[in-house]
Amino acid sequence: MAGYITPIFLLFASNIFMTFAWYGHLGHKGTPLWIAVFTSWGIAFFEYWLAVPANRIGHEVYSAAQLKTMQEVITLIVFAGFSIFFLKENLGWNHLVGFALIACGAAFIFKP
Repeated sequence: MAGYITPIFLLFASNIFMTFAWYGHLGHKGTPLWIAVFTSWGIAFFEYWLAVPANRIGHEVYSAAQLKTMQEVITLIVFAGFSIFFLKENLGWNHLVGFALIACGAAFIFKP
């Protein structure tokens, strides 16, 4: 059972790091770009320590396509929360519908 659940938790954690690496600097636009890039690389280092084991462990029970699909849906969930709570941006109905359609499409990857 751990092979099914552990990758999901690791992918959530890795996506939190990656979202901050990619978008966290938007809350600090006064920081020079080169510092933002190096800081993002430093944060992404820790993301890799979670994403690589998630995929290694997960590939025992999921296909690579299923793992990638899970990662993309998890990314949308994490990004939505990040946008609201960190960037203070509103998500409209159009965002929610778009995310839902992506999630529906992703569900087909798990059909036999």
